[in-house]
Amino acid sequence: MRIGVIGTGRIGTLHARTLHRHREVGSLILTDADPARAQALAHRLGETAAPGTDEIFKWGVDAVVITTATAAHAELIGRAARSGLPVFCEKPIALDLPGTLHALAEVEKAGTILQMGFQRRFDAGYAGAREAVRAGRLGRLHTVRALTCDQSPPPAPWLPLSGGLFRDTLIHDFDILRWVTGREVASVYAVGSDRGPAMFREAGDVDTGAALLTLDDGTLAVATATRLNGAGYDVRMELAGERDTVVVGLDDRTPLASTEPTGPPPADKPWTGFPERFGPAYEAELAAFVEVVCGERPNPCDGREALQALRIAEACEISRQERRPVSPAEIPDR
Repeated sequence: MRIGVIGTGRIGTLHARTLHRHREVGSLILTDADPARAQALAHRLGETAAPGTDEIFKWGVDAVVITTATAAHAELIGRAARSGLPVFCEKPIALDLPGTLHALAEVEKAGTILQMGFQRRFDAGYAGAREAVRAGRLGRLHTVRALTCDQSPPPAPWLPLSGGLFRDTLIHDFDILRWVTGREVASVYAVGSDRGPAMFREAGDVDTGAALLTLDDGTLAVATATRLNGAGYDVRMELAGERDTVVVGLDDRTPLASTEPTGPPPADKPWTGFPERFGPAYEAELAAFVEVVCGERPNPCDGREALQALRIAEACEISRQERRPVSPAEIPDR
């Protein structure tokens, strides 16, 4: 199998290395907006670099992996669909709803595969939580708490291109909330704070956000995120039911310090970012993509799943700006 990787930044490099090691992948063609960066990675891996995206499609590949800046995702998804190629794409599909719907329409018209990069679905902790909920071990689920905390903020020029905290960061929590619980979000009320560096205010974004979500069975969920968690990279989910409570993301590297005299000691080596925290999950999702392309398993996270997470994020952004509860049902899905 020959796979084209479009985008060789941090996550693109991670994916290229994973695919390079996969027994079913014979070769890669790498390209990037910075040709020198793609060439350097290709040299390190012993793979081929292409001068641009056009060559990916002209030289012939069996599948495409998209890890470019978000603004390019929708166009590339559409181009791959028109070429009849299966696609793995990092979230989100687009920065806005119209772009997302247009890309999905192209995929559905072509009848091709689009697998989205929500790697938490392949994390052992989240999979264990899903099993606990679905098996009824927690009893009636009444409360869910989810959080994503980055240790340090992203570069200022990237913020206006990110889509904002709810679409870029909390969208992971919204997707995994649906996946773990098997429920839909009925309403949201979201707020944000921009008391951090001025670059967030200048970008019209917030550095910290919180959303109260009511699920369609009445379960209450709270999702929070920040770009400024100096203790380390912290991603967790707590699920509380009438019988038991479980937590995802609590281990000896969780950046927490207890104030209790008999509490656990602080982590010696707290997580610093998503590549190391979710390394095994990233490998598993790409292994799944190869299996999907080979016809060995169904798509574990298609574009419509990504759309539902985006609709929740869009509802949160409206709620934050208009200071009112919003139902994702107000956001079109066609």
